[in-house]
Amino acid sequence: MGTFPLIIIVIGLLIVMSGIFTVKQQTAAIVERLGRFHSIRNSGLQFKVPFIDRIAGRVNMKIQQLDVMVETKTKDNVFVKMKVSVQFRILPEAMYDAFYKLQNPYEQITAYVFDTVRAEVPKMKLDDVFERKDDIAVAIRRELEDAMNEYGYGIVKALVTDIDPDQAVKNAMNRINAAEREKIAAEYEGESERIRIVAKAKAEAESKRLQGQGIADQRREIAKGLEESVEVLNRVGINSQEASALIVVTQHYDTLQAMGQNSNSNLILLPNAPSAASDMLSQMITSFAASQQIGEDMKRGSLELKSAERAKLERGK
Repeated sequence: MGTFPLIIIVIGLLIVMSGIFTVKQQTAAIVERLGRFHSIRNSGLQFKVPFIDRIAGRVNMKIQQLDVMVETKTKDNVFVKMKVSVQFRILPEAMYDAFYKLQNPYEQITAYVFDTVRAEVPKMKLDDVFERKDDIAVAIRRELEDAMNEYGYGIVKALVTDIDPDQAVKNAMNRINAAEREKIAAEYEGESERIRIVAKAKAEAESKRLQGQGIADQRREIAKGLEESVEVLNRVGINSQEASALIVVTQHYDTLQAMGQNSNSNLILLPNAPSAASDMLSQMITSFAASQQIGEDMKRGSLELKSAERAKLERGK
């Protein structure tokens, strides 16, 4: 075999090999023949006519994400920066449109995001922007779907991933939140103090009631004991007055003994005769009698005054 036929064979093999190409998974190749769209080749080993067909481009079929930063103003005149993440992909049935109709899909999506955000956010106050960010994302996705489906692009998801107002505004919002929490804390502290005061008052009232009841029971028992003592003394021939004097003296010395048991107390003993107990009892009886007489006189005077006023009224009639 000569050299020339070998060269022809080699050239032929090279030409055939130049028509063989591969397409990666999740990728499609656009093949043009003589400058005109011919076919779309999917993943795998593919063949094109050498020198006649050419690969015009490859289309990525994966889901892609574009992050867009938008600065806009709210209804209450606060400037905020918003980060919007748009996830999109090329529709399999519209690869021709995606490749030939749209020159730069990223700029197109960015323009629609800017337009939608600056149309929606100025209608809301700053607090509403944080609360209704999902509504903003839905509006962005709806606007993009209406526009991008025509060019062969499908919108998978639109997310508002960040809302960043001016630092001074954030500081003011933090101060408002702190003041609100301090107010709530003060209200709880006031309520707690009120509960403590009421509980303390109830406890003191209960203590006073029990203390009064105890004193009443004590006096009742003392009176009962005195009555029994008088009856015992009467049975041995001591009359009531003498028995009362004896009891007073006994109570007097018991009191002195109790006061003397405390080392820090000061005790002053007044000179008195052996008849001091009887004199004390007489003075007590006299005082009680005088008090009773004064009460009766006041009652009698009040009745006489009412009678005089009644007579005066009758004379006036």
